[in-house]
Amino acid sequence: MKLNKPKTLDRISSPADEATRKVAFLDLRITDERERQELLSAVEAVFRHGRIVLGPEVEQFEQKMARYCGRKYAVGVNSGTDALFLTLKSLGINPGDEIITTALSWVATANAIALAGAVPVFADIRDDLNIDPASVERLITPRTRAIMPVHYTGKVCAMDEIMKLAEEHRLAVVEDASQAFGARYKGRVAGQFGKAACFSMNPMKVLAACGEAGLVVTDEKEIYDRLQALRYNGTVNKETCVEVSLNGRIDTLQAAILLKRFDRLDGIVSKRREIAGWYKELLGGVVELPAEGKDSFDVYYTYTIQADRRDELKAFLEEWGIETKIQHPYLMGQQPAYRQSSRGEYPNALRLVKRILCIPAHEKLERSDVEYVARNIRRFYQ
Repeated sequence: MKLNKPKTLDRISSPADEATRKVAFLDLRITDERERQELLSAVEAVFRHGRIVLGPEVEQFEQKMARYCGRKYAVGVNSGTDALFLTLKSLGINPGDEIITTALSWVATANAIALAGAVPVFADIRDDLNIDPASVERLITPRTRAIMPVHYTGKVCAMDEIMKLAEEHRLAVVEDASQAFGARYKGRVAGQFGKAACFSMNPMKVLAACGEAGLVVTDEKEIYDRLQALRYNGTVNKETCVEVSLNGRIDTLQAAILLKRFDRLDGIVSKRREIAGWYKELLGGVVELPAEGKDSFDVYYTYTIQADRRDELKAFLEEWGIETKIQHPYLMGQQPAYRQSSRGEYPNALRLVKRILCIPAHEKLERSDVEYVARNIRRFYQ
């Protein structure tokens, strides 16, 4: 894609002119006093009733999340990684089974597959950074048991194509929706498509706990019942161990916090989408920007641009006090743990991973912050 050069040069001669200006990639502080008091009251309520493990807030949280995702059941767990791992265990994945996933994700996706005893197979991505269904189809073998699409950057994958493939080949679909809580595709929310869907709700996510937390949603009672046991060391009635598992329970404190934060979700998503609109206005034709399809509603877990001379741009922005991230500099199949044993095809991912850069887009930014980031990106290319 050939990009247009901006017509005007902004006037600031050097980083020293704005030496104190900082734009953080994320700001996890609780700066809103009303929110702070709400969270403290939620924690205080847990302290008062004392049910620190699987207290009443856990069930309330699960019921609310199941309703939001249009599912019958939800199970709170300790993290997004636990959500993926325990879901695969609940599906009866066996050693040697293959699960096709994207090449571009945080390595927790592949680790959950491998820890469940299966073999991760890495598919290519489209230019929107989400898994390419055509690549998935080419990688299916008689050993394939499931497809695990990752809704990357807060954009839901092309789930109609994925679900059609799964139906044709009789495969399970497990959504890794960790980055996309609240996102939609063709009127359906992330987590509403597969046999089960998994979310991370750690502090970096759009719906964020104040520590680690995760969630699984499903419509199948058998999966729900098995997850209930698997998250509690494989026990039923908290005593009888029916299969080997680990402690994957969600903390009551985190469930209480997430119940409060859920009420702010729409506002958070609205602000992130507004910021995305500002970047589109200010950076169109300068770098490649994330595009939202007519059937999509993206939540912008990250705002990921594609840029020529990416590493130079990143260093330049750091000189100007702008924090950026490369998520993720290595494809999962390139990680040392998978380099020798992995199978897949991902030429487009190999090209794009050298161009991606996440710029600040969290909901605490002001218009002036976004203008400052955009001004310096334009300056770099001039």
